[in-house]
Amino acid sequence: MKFEEVPGKDKGKITLYALSTCIWCKKTKELLTDLGVAFQYVYVDLLKGGERSEAIEQVRHYNPSSSFPTLVIKEKPIVGFREKEIKEALQG
Repeated sequence: MKFEEVPGKDKGKITLYALSTCIWCKKTKELLTDLGVAFQYVYVDLLKGGERSEAIEQVRHYNPSSSFPTLVIKEKPIVGFREKEIKEALQG
């Protein structure tokens, strides 16, 4: 599965699992970009077949309800657009 890479400050591994049509996913991506951190993301709904199954399995590992956005900052999952939590996780 190919993740899109967004350059920025290295704050550890940051992965965003998103849907291309989700406004909260878009807001999460914009927040990370505005904060200037490096992260990778994938639009799960645009994946096909085995890649989509693999992505959903990864999301379930962090978020059993498989809802979006699912953001993983240094192995800590944040589900939904939680600006305060995201900023706090990036401080550590």
